[in-house]
Amino acid sequence: MREAASKIVHRDALRHKLAEHKRRGQRVVFANGCFDTLHVGHIRYLEGAQREGDILVVGVNDDSSVRNLKGAGRPVLDENARALLVAALRCVDYVVLFSEPTVEALLEELRPDVHAKGTDYTAETVPERATAVRLGIRMAIVGDPKDHATRSLFDSIRKAAHD
Repeated sequence: MREAASKIVHRDALRHKLAEHKRRGQRVVFANGCFDTLHVGHIRYLEGAQREGDILVVGVNDDSSVRNLKGAGRPVLDENARALLVAALRCVDYVVLFSEPTVEALLEELRPDVHAKGTDYTAETVPERATAVRLGIRMAIVGDPKDHATRSLFDSIRKAAHD
């Protein structure tokens, strides 16, 4: 079994690896998120994404982009820890860190066959929809209903600490 750390790849190297997978006829699926403490919703999302193709690449927001998206006090875990946790999942083939507010640039660079998003999106509300359509990337909404938010988990922990 591969070591989790070996699945974390810089974008330039990843582009070459994915080109090789595509030459072999394998379908590449791209999923992304902050993954600031892994929970069951993340697992179901990533397993659903993996079922859409042969190779699953997961973009993990770096620390600065999580702070910009989620606000003060986030992320709880640093980008290296979050990337390693995601990479340790059996369904994940590669992990790449990114700093942009959306994954449009990664879709342009990596050219996956499928862009998977969680059920908190619809095909019409995916932020990268126009880019995916222009590049001929199929969008897939995967996972279970979004009732496992990290923010809710943190709220529960805070409440329990005060009870």
